[in-house]
This record gives sequence, C-alpha cells and structure tokens, in this order.
Amino acid sequence: MPAAAVLSSVSTLGVEQGERLAFWERYNAEALVGLTCRTYEAEGLIARQVNVGLGRLRVADIAGNAHVIERPPGLVEARPKDATFVSVLLEGAGFFYSSDSCLALAAGDVVVYRTDRPYLFGFSGPMRQILVDVPHGLLQERDVDVEGPHPISGAGRGPAARQAHCLRELLLGAVSGTAQAGQSVADQVLDLVGAMTGAPGGTTDAVRLRAATAHIDGHLRDPALCADAVARAVGVTARHLNRAFAAEGTTVTRYIQGQRLEHARRDLSRSSLPTDRIVDVASRWGFVSQAHFARLFRDAYGCTPTQYRAGHPPRT
Repeated sequence: MPAAAVLSSVSTLGVEQGERLAFWERYNAEALVGLTCRTYEAEGLIARQVNVGLGRLRVADIAGNAHVIERPPGLVEARPKDATFVSVLLEGAGFFYSSDSCLALAAGDVVVYRTDRPYLFGFSGPMRQILVDVPHGLLQERDVDVEGPHPISGAGRGPAARQAHCLRELLLGAVSGTAQAGQSVADQVLDLVGAMTGAPGGTTDAVRLRAATAHIDGHLRDPALCADAVARAVGVTARHLNRAFAAEGTTVTRYIQGQRLEHARRDLSRSSLPTDRIVDVASRWGFVSQAHFARLFRDAYGCTPTQYRAGHPPRT
C-alpha cells in the first residue's frame, strides 16, 4: 500500500510581510479553496501548509499564528467547490461562523462543513489543524449528507470523542509519514466522518459490531486474524465492517491490536507465568514479530514489555 504522497508545501516566512496575505489566498485558491485571509498580528501572517494525497482524499496540515479566513457569498459563486471539509483542530482555539451557527472550538474538536456555503473560520492564537477535502460524491456513496456545520467535541470519553481521537490519529499518521496510507486509510476516514455526522445504518452496524467482536475475541491467538478475515466471518466487506467500528471511534485493525496488547499485558503481570519469555507472550497473542510487538506495547503503555514486567506488580 503506497504512503501518502506530498502534493505541495508552502510557508509565508520567505514572503515579504506586506505580500503574505495575498500569497496565502492565491495558494489556497489552487490547493484547497478560494478564500480571503486577515490577521492583526504585528509580524503579519506566519503560516505554513503541507498538502498530501490520501487515496481519493486530499489532506492539508496547516499551522499559523492568529488569523481569520473567510469564504464569503461572492467567492462561493466566483470560485465554486463541491466538497465537504473536515477540520481537526490539533492546537489552539478557534471559532466557526456561518448562517446556521457560531461554534467555539478547542484543541481536539472536529467540525465538518460544506464549501458551497459561506463561512468564516478564525483562530485566536497559534494554531494547527488537519483539514480533509472530501468531494461530495464520496459522501453520497455512503448516504452521508452534511447540511449545516457539524461540530464533534474531542472532550470526554463517549463515542463522539473516541471517533474524533481515532480520526486525529489516522490523519496524523498519514501526514507525518509514520503510517502506511492510501485507499484503505481514506475509507476509514470516510467511515468515521459518516459515523460522526449520523450516516444511516446504525441498527445493522450494531449487529455487525457484536458479531465481529465475538469472532475477534475467539480468534485473537490466530496470527492470520485481520480485518478481511473478520469481515468474511460475519458476511460483509471489510469496508462495511469498518463503518460499524467507526461508530465506536476505532477500526477493526485497531480493535484487534488493542485486544491482543491487553491480553499480553495481563500475561506479563501474572506471577504464575514468570518463565514465559516475552517472545512467547507475543506469539501466544498473534504477534508474529517481537520487535513489532515491543513497539506497539511501548506506544500503548509507555514502556517496553521488559520494563513493564520488571516494574509492575502482578495484577489480574
């Protein structure tokens, strides 16, 4: 699966201060959408943007100082764009204004909105966001229809917050180059967007989710267990199954990985299994590579399996 391809990258730092706003507007008109930009910062607009291709999606990683961008009615008509934007605010605070509402946004929040309607998006200080450009046709394939701006809070522990967190992690992996990206990741992003905006099919998805988790729990030790295998077992495609998991803020692959790691962690905590080598624990729970297991374990629990075993008392 190919990694996400960098399409373009730009910064205003190399531009004369008085020309930065016009430069930023011209670049965005070509890379994303026609807009106007303003800032009251003494140093002018300091901003950078990296655009990557993610399967059928385009993703922009944008950072800057305090500024406001606007897509007024005249620009919507002069530079039409038939798409939905999904903004994941990584750093800073912002506000989104349209004829429907005015939303306050904090780091971790997501807002989904249409580009064929006027809006204003502002940031009160240093900011960073990841913006997903989704053609309307891709949402129509999933029966997703975004009307007014749709905010999703990243705070708390409910399904919406888990969905926002999962979307954030998927996109960060794509733009940083630390995860393999492409069509399957794009589908996971679209499934999460559908779940966050209330796409139909919840009852069917709930049934699929219960059947899939039951199958996963019974086959965790099988190294061949994967999203495709689970989907075949419950009689759907992997894409459809990921839609059900997206409603819980995760994916099939992430769920399998999380369950395997938790069982391995428990084994490492049990005094009755002190002679187990770490490679044995990894193999028992379906990890074919000890190095891969160690990396995932460290990411999940903040220490290596060896450190965990040495520094944690037995617990059940």
